[in-house]
Amino acid sequence: MRNDTANQLAALAERHGLTVAVAESLTAGQVAAALGAAPDSAVWFRGGVVAYATEVKRHVLGVPEGPVVSETAATAMAEGVRSLMDADIAVATTGAGGPDPQDGEDAGSVWFCVVSRGDAQASHRQYDGDPAEVVDRSVQYALELLLSTAKTLTRRSAR
Repeated sequence: MRNDTANQLAALAERHGLTVAVAESLTAGQVAAALGAAPDSAVWFRGGVVAYATEVKRHVLGVPEGPVVSETAATAMAEGVRSLMDADIAVATTGAGGPDPQDGEDAGSVWFCVVSRGDAQASHRQYDGDPAEVVDRSVQYALELLLSTAKTLTRRSAR
C-alpha cells in the first residue's frame, strides 16, 4: 500500500509540476525513502530532513521552545522544511513511538502536519501497537496526507 500511495503521488506531482519535501522525527526517514523509491522522484521530490534530536528540530526547522511531540512542533517542522527545500507541499511527523510516553503524550501518539504554499493542516493520530507498527502506520498516513493535498492543489489549479 505504501508503494501504491507513493506511486500515485509521483504521477500527480510529475504531471502537475508539484514538488514535495518531508520533515521526519518519529518516522526516521522512512517517508523520504518511500518517496525516493517512487518513479521519477528526481523530478519532483526535493528532499527531507530527519530531525530526531530536539536541537535539530529547533535549529534547522525552526521549532519553537516547548514540547516536540505537539501540533506546534509538527506545523513548524512542515513549514520549515517546505521553505528550506522550496517545495510546493511538505509533510512532517513527530510522535511518541513507544514503548514510553514522551512530552506528556502517550506511546503511539503522533502529530502530523501537511503544508502547501498557502495552507497548513495539522492532525493527530493515536496508534496501538509496538514502536515498529506505530512507525509503519505513521509513514502510510503521511504519504496519504501528501497525496490528498496534491489532489486538492491540482483540482484548485484546474478551475
